[in-house]
Amino acid sequence: MTGRSEGFITAFLEHDEDTCIESVSKRIKTGEKPSAILDDIREATANAGQKFESGEYSVADLMMAGENLNQVMEVLKPAFGENKPESRGKIVIGTVEGDIHDIGKNIVVVLLEAEGFEVIDLGVNQPPEVFIDAIKEHRPIVVSLSGLLTEAIHSMKITIDEICRAGLRNDVKIIIGGGRTNEEAREYTGADDWADDAISGIRKIKKLAETE
Repeated sequence: MTGRSEGFITAFLEHDEDTCIESVSKRIKTGEKPSAILDDIREATANAGQKFESGEYSVADLMMAGENLNQVMEVLKPAFGENKPESRGKIVIGTVEGDIHDIGKNIVVVLLEAEGFEVIDLGVNQPPEVFIDAIKEHRPIVVSLSGLLTEAIHSMKITIDEICRAGLRNDVKIIIGGGRTNEEAREYTGADDWADDAISGIRKIKKLAETE
């Protein structure tokens, strides 16, 4: 049994978390394929992103959508059992040394997981060696360096410089993200791309991962 749920998408966009969870739970119980439910979740998050880009959603709205998505995915994940959707690749993400902000990063993590990526979240205030170790261990296709403070831009440059010294720069694409990032910061740090909000970050990560 499969079917598209306009009700779920509407509830998601209206931040009605209880209705979203109830909808997903019912669809799982009736035997609907988890992949079909995931398609609706992806559409809902895409619509949320469009609302943010058009100015209809505020940052607070985007944060609520991210939290709603997190709760919904917790309900859906067990339904896949051993037949989990094929991973679109690994993404390493973390807030750089000297910065402890993680709201934007956490939204990106949830949205990437909804898109089918395997995300390794390193947390906040992470020195270059943590990113280097994660690259060696997980072999990601993209590394995302996050930070909100102006000082974080310099930490991003140091991290990328160390990744270069470790001989790993050609193995990964690197994107920097945060409210202070721009094209000048990208050039300064040596990153492949930049994003100053979660939605553009998702789009650019997908492009760097060559999945779009």
